[in-house]
Amino acid sequence: MKKHGFSIWNLMRLSLGVMVICGLLYPLAVTAVGQGLFNKQADGSLVYNSEGKVIGSELIGQSFDEPGYFHSRVSSINYDAAGSGSPNYAPSNPNLIERTIQDTERWSEQNPEVSIEDLPNDLVTNSASGLDPHISPEAALSQVPRVAEFTGINEKTLENLIETHTQEPSMGIFGSPGVNVLMLNLAIDEKRTP
Repeated sequence: MKKHGFSIWNLMRLSLGVMVICGLLYPLAVTAVGQGLFNKQADGSLVYNSEGKVIGSELIGQSFDEPGYFHSRVSSINYDAAGSGSPNYAPSNPNLIERTIQDTERWSEQNPEVSIEDLPNDLVTNSASGLDPHISPEAALSQVPRVAEFTGINEKTLENLIETHTQEPSMGIFGSPGVNVLMLNLAIDEKRTP
């Protein structure tokens, strides 16, 4: 009489089949579809310079300290994409208060034309990942006088560049408008190039 159910060999064959499908075929299929339909995104939304060298990603923020560039948000991990995250400080934490005061003083020194009351919060606070590539349009506009002074590009042109590079919320409702700092600074470089 034939027994019903699985033998150990049938169970091993089934397990092997599931591992091949889930561990090999599925990832290969997803990679193929991603590379075929969304090549730029699948490769990390990399940004290249005119010589074809990778200079960054649209998805990961970078530090810009030169006065002729728009500055990014504060990053407690120095924009190290190897490990995202930020300290989970409470608003009353002395370390957070001290860092915020230092960043506010540095901003005031770099942007003396703009009142401290007009300093947007996102320029002295970091995002949860510490890698946010965007700042608010207000944060970009607050830096226009400094960037204009150091680049020689008039303020109206800079304001137009900010407007051009402002990304609206996803589907019109998710998130806030943001300006990708790397892409904006590349546009600054194009304006400076003779």
